[in-house]
Amino acid sequence: MNTSSRLSRSFILTGALLALALFLSSPALARSVEQQKAMDWLNSYAAEMLQSRPHFIGYPINQDTELAGFYEWYKESGLYEAAMNNVGDPYKTSSLLLNSHPFERDVIDYFAPRFGFDKDYWGFVTASGTDGNNHGMYFGKKVLQAQSDLPPLAYVSEEAHYSIKKLADVQGLELRLIKADPMGRMDLADFEAQLDPTRPALVVIAMGTTFKGGIDNQMGINAILEKVGPPAVYRHQDAALFGSILGFLPPPASDLVNSAKMGFDSIAISGHKFWGLDEPAGVFISTQYVRDNINPFEVAYLKDAVPTITCSRSAISPLKLWWKITFSEPNVFENQAAQLIASAEYLHAELQKLGIKSWLNEYSNTVFFERPSQMIMDYYGLAPDENPEQGKLAHVLIMQHVSKDLLDTFIADMKKDFGK
Repeated sequence: MNTSSRLSRSFILTGALLALALFLSSPALARSVEQQKAMDWLNSYAAEMLQSRPHFIGYPINQDTELAGFYEWYKESGLYEAAMNNVGDPYKTSSLLLNSHPFERDVIDYFAPRFGFDKDYWGFVTASGTDGNNHGMYFGKKVLQAQSDLPPLAYVSEEAHYSIKKLADVQGLELRLIKADPMGRMDLADFEAQLDPTRPALVVIAMGTTFKGGIDNQMGINAILEKVGPPAVYRHQDAALFGSILGFLPPPASDLVNSAKMGFDSIAISGHKFWGLDEPAGVFISTQYVRDNINPFEVAYLKDAVPTITCSRSAISPLKLWWKITFSEPNVFENQAAQLIASAEYLHAELQKLGIKSWLNEYSNTVFFERPSQMIMDYYGLAPDENPEQGKLAHVLIMQHVSKDLLDTFIADMKKDFGK
């Protein structure tokens, strides 16, 4: 090969290497490599979540989401290309055209009769159970302010959901924490002792306390309110989990979440618990009278007053709830509610047979028991608690994904853990 040819090949090779070096150092390739790393991390995260899903029994989140059909429709319909917003009153025409208000109304119309509200009701799909409680307390405050010049006092059991204390602080409400009995229910004697006869009362009723699944005695609460006679009363029912369970059980269980029978003014339930939504959501329902007493500020931008504290609201959550309600088999929710209670009774009985201290409230899917080792706590995702009388505790929330096989595996693990 002559000198000219060698030089030519050298230039070609050098040029190729330079081009390769430039390609390898290009921003596009760097982005591609970083994106692949990001995708690997995302896939690893998804695998970890799915691996933990089957034995996650320490919190009230139904893992049987069953939303594959919804997402198939969502993609095939092309709706995923639209950015929607449910701002405003779902029962009024919105100037923000891209919304799911008709389906939101249908969801409220489905739940309202089940919770004992007649045609004179109002509601919306919330961002969570806490969002529902926030509205119940805020609406209650506004109603009581309309009925009395005195500032209201809020009352709630010390074992009710932790959001109540936070929300009272946010809203500037004076809060009185009422003692709870060992099963997590409001202590009626302490409620009567703390109830101020001179100031309006905003009572938050716990329908299934966070850890023990205790249900406050509404008839007892109502009797004390009538006896002491505060100048005005508003009752909000925090029924995040138990509202859906009780509402699908036969009386007398369903009576406990019936406004016409129990006299409460508003109720909040969660959508990501019993209903198996894959994101936090919920439902709030009150009487129309309650809705009419909130702030009247008109928003010209929206051609209406916005009754909710939250302005922008998800338009997808109402669609998911509507999908569940509309396309589920007949009586499926009644069957699920009954099965949750039966499974809780089974677990409670089996733990007691092993000599493991265990407790279960009536109409509850929450079994609480003496705390096992940290290994058991971590594997099953159990929540801890402690009580002066009962000691260190843990609990299992029986949700739709908790099968008998899973319970039997858990019972066997508990047996080994306690050396029974």
